[in-house]
Amino acid sequence: MLDIKPQYIVSDNNEPVSVILDIKTFHKIEAVIEDYGLDRFMDEADDDEPLSISEAHEYYVQP
Repeated sequence: MLDIKPQYIVSDNNEPVSVILDIKTFHKIEAVIEDYGLDRFMDEADDDEPLSISEAHEYYVQP
């Protein structure tokens, strides 16, 4: 699991309002979220019919 060491920004009432993360941790979290989204997209696309080569070409060449 990620070793997250957050720093908190608090309000005048000592209520946490923001979190500061080091950039390395932020990039790791970002990659996990992107991987999760890609996995979900791929799972949803499993039910789709694959395109033939000519259909794919036509799909991607359209303006």
